[in-house]
Amino acid sequence: MKVFKKHGFNRISFGVQDLNEKVQKEIHRIQPLQLTKNAVELARKYGINSINTDFIYGLPYQTLNTFKETLELSTQLNPDRVAIFNYAHVPWLMKTMRKFDETTLPSPEVKLQIFKYTIDFFEKHGYKMVGMDHFAKPEDELFGAIDKGELHRNFQGYTTKGGANLVGIGLTSIGEGGRYYAQNTKDMKKYEEALDAGRLPFERGVELNDDDFLRKAVIMELMANFSIDMKRVEVEHNIKFDEYFADALESLKEFEEADLLKVDNGKISVSTTGTLLIRNIAMPFDAYMKKYAKSKKTFSKTV
Repeated sequence: MKVFKKHGFNRISFGVQDLNEKVQKEIHRIQPLQLTKNAVELARKYGINSINTDFIYGLPYQTLNTFKETLELSTQLNPDRVAIFNYAHVPWLMKTMRKFDETTLPSPEVKLQIFKYTIDFFEKHGYKMVGMDHFAKPEDELFGAIDKGELHRNFQGYTTKGGANLVGIGLTSIGEGGRYYAQNTKDMKKYEEALDAGRLPFERGVELNDDDFLRKAVIMELMANFSIDMKRVEVEHNIKFDEYFADALESLKEFEEADLLKVDNGKISVSTTGTLLIRNIAMPFDAYMKKYAKSKKTFSKTV
């Protein structure tokens, strides 16, 4: 912490995930509350005062009651920001997930109950919801970004640093630039050899074409602000929104009929209930979702 502060670090995030002992044991991640509490206090002692904590809902053996207990305990950490992520069960990609008994995973209905309770819990404790899975204290700079329409989303969640390069450090970490994604190798030996040779330890990358770049902007706007200014997108990307995204707008009609969003006066606005299903609402704009839709083992469940 002393080294971080010396070199200008001003924010730190701690992965907590869940504070229930049975859940921790099942996911092989034993981390008592006191351990996290000590680390948080150490960060604050050395002047790193913006603290974020991460939690995950949808893990094995989680219930609404056990997660209520986790949230109550988490108040002892007094974080400035909190991220609540939906567990992605992808055993075809992550071999360690194959060990989980899938009957112990909470149902989609229970996961929605947990998420709804989480929203109420943090709002009652003085936090405000930011985007689709973050909460922050009202004085946090994220809220200034929302008012200015400058809130952005990257792999780490929500940020005010739109357009900044994200550098991935560590095995398998993913970095992001304006027009690319790059992932580090998962092999420690290769990782060290690359660094020793003065090279970045990338294993693979993706360069975004114009269509990728446009769709990324639209999807990120939707996930950050729950709305899309279609007129502004037209000006910035030199397109006719209605024509370019005709198929996506057609797909959104079922959400509109269910009062989850409204398309009016050149703007797409998501309702409060719709924010709970924002990933589903964003999917029609994703060209790759359509391309790989036939494969049932490509994506994780959204709820």
